[in-house]
Amino acid sequence: MAVSSSKAKREAKKAEKAKQKKVAAGEPVDDGADKSAELLQQLKLQQDKHGISDRVTTGVLASMPTSRDVKIEQLSLVFHGKVLLTDSTLELNYGHRYGLLGDNGCGKSTFLRSLAAYEFPVPPAIDIYLLNEPAEPSELSALDWVVTEAQKKLEALEAKVEEVLETEGPESDLLESLNEQIDEMDSATFEVRAAQILTGLGFNAQTIHKKTKDMSGGWKMRVALAKALFVKPTLLLLDDPTAHLDLAACVWLEEYLKRWDHTLILVSHSQDFLNGVCSNIIDMRAKKIMMYGGNYDQYVKTRTEQEVNQAKQYKKQQEEIAHHKKFIASAGTYANLVRQAKSRQKILDKMEADGLIEPVVAEKVFSFRFPDVDKLPPPVLSFAEVAFSYSGNPEDNLYDSLEFGVDMDSRIALVGPNGIGKSTLLKLMTGALTPTGGSISRHSHLKIGVYSQHSADQLDLTKSALEFVRDKFPQVSQDFQYWRQQLGRYGLTGEGQTALMGTLSEGQRSRVVFALLAIDAPNMILLDEPTNGLDIPTIDSLAAAIKEYSGGVVVVSHDFRLIDSIAKDIYVIEDKRATRWDGTILDYKKKLASELSF
Repeated sequence: MAVSSSKAKREAKKAEKAKQKKVAAGEPVDDGADKSAELLQQLKLQQDKHGISDRVTTGVLASMPTSRDVKIEQLSLVFHGKVLLTDSTLELNYGHRYGLLGDNGCGKSTFLRSLAAYEFPVPPAIDIYLLNEPAEPSELSALDWVVTEAQKKLEALEAKVEEVLETEGPESDLLESLNEQIDEMDSATFEVRAAQILTGLGFNAQTIHKKTKDMSGGWKMRVALAKALFVKPTLLLLDDPTAHLDLAACVWLEEYLKRWDHTLILVSHSQDFLNGVCSNIIDMRAKKIMMYGGNYDQYVKTRTEQEVNQAKQYKKQQEEIAHHKKFIASAGTYANLVRQAKSRQKILDKMEADGLIEPVVAEKVFSFRFPDVDKLPPPVLSFAEVAFSYSGNPEDNLYDSLEFGVDMDSRIALVGPNGIGKSTLLKLMTGALTPTGGSISRHSHLKIGVYSQHSADQLDLTKSALEFVRDKFPQVSQDFQYWRQQLGRYGLTGEGQTALMGTLSEGQRSRVVFALLAIDAPNMILLDEPTNGLDIPTIDSLAAAIKEYSGGVVVVSHDFRLIDSIAKDIYVIEDKRATRWDGTILDYKKKLASELSF
């Protein structure tokens, strides 16, 4: 059995040590980031006011301590007093790739953090890497950072070999595994292989040598992902690794992970990605771990068949129970009937002792919608010979002679590599940026709503969602029940409405932002990576809402399935223009895959 201490306190101490180290080295300290991190730590500690540890875990190791397969029985996980998993069995076979599924807020990220911290009884010989934070800001380039991290792992492995030799001798079972890992790392090819991975993730000849301290958060996450792939831990945990990737990098990562020959647990909300990568599925529904073979589509098929059979068995058992109870109730006082009634009661008692078949619980589906808006006659939003550069210099132009238009019936997807100008184009549409050449015309009654991957930054994490929306729109209503209904439409229910937003998952906070967007009732919506953090059912609901919406929509997304579902027109951003793609998004994916080399 393993019980965690308060991780929030450990992280706070770690952050303070890192800050002191930076100050001692004369490196700049990001006070804003420190304050944000400090706020989140305070929020976590506030939830611990009843003395409940942030994570409490139990489990019994049922596999050999020296095996690379892991089996943990009687596994449970409690987070701030809330039961996330109970009486479950986790079985990970070396070389298999597991997709981890569950609704937003069910505890997927918490489960991965517990695994990575060895709070479950995972043998220490199995090295674990969890990708959940970006590369540290430093003077090192992306390439040097990855190589340096790999060198650290190699040195740690060599030190472990020396330790095992001293403590257990050359006959130890651990040595074979450690030496295999050292040979597999192949230090002579560190730089070449690291460069190949970084290039696959979107770095070019210039950006691969950029210092990590000068990178955005998204690019630092790519560097951290490159390290995770390069050091090849025995157990790799990836929590939504495509969130900061463009379509080309998503295709590359999917192809790369298909070849992953160690153990992988992957959280992804893209059915397309799960189908391409996973050999198995772990389902965290109903506070249990359920294991399935095959990819996502096979999981859906198997689960559906199981639920159909369960529903039949449940109905049959309930009819049998009702039949027995009816006989018992009508037995009266006749001796022979009383004996039969007692016999039937024993049958009922045994059925109950053995465990009755549970009814199939229908999955919650939140079918939210954007409010209807008045139609505006075209042209609603049009670009004529637009040029733009942030510096104002024509030689730095992101766009030249751009011709583009959006109307009320538009369903447009913008695709292209990160940094090419997709988000810039959205800002030109809203007027947040002004073109340096050409003109942009907007209908006088056009009201644009924007959802971006950073929209959750507008939320006050020290408030509950209920308090926040009521305070933001006091003129609409002061009634909490009214706001409960509004948030409930977007899938935020129960405790999710009253908990501090700093303790909610990314997907739960995204639902608050969608509710805010709908309340504003825009007649054109721009969506910049709207699927980040959302679970698969919510993405399906979002697609349905977009299709039913009476206004215009422009979306930037790395989710092929969402684009395939909603886009009428696909524009490729390249060569400083937006060019209409003559084909489907799946055709575009095939084109990207055909350009890869491993």
